[in-house]
Amino acid sequence: MKAYLVLDFAIRDLPGFLPYAARIPAFIEKHGGTYIVQGAEPTVMEGGWAPERMVILQFPSRQHAKAFLDDPDAQALFDLRHRTTDSKLVLVDGCD
Repeated sequence: MKAYLVLDFAIRDLPGFLPYAARIPAFIEKHGGTYIVQGAEPTVMEGGWAPERMVILQFPSRQHAKAFLDDPDAQALFDLRHRTTDSKLVLVDGCD
């Protein structure tokens, strides 16, 4: 069953964030992931949710998504994202 990582984030330090943006796609691909939405500015249609930017990644399975998140070589990049953005991340299973 496919799994999706949904990232809601606001960039607080663009120059500091750029190395993350340049290098993270290789790790996504390494774990079988693809971008469904890449850094888009959403339009809120209802409710109180107000994300500034969204990324949605599709992985072949929950295990692939978790392997991406647990990849020891990507941890420095995740730390960089945490320092340069305010972000929220959820993992959800898709419908197959």
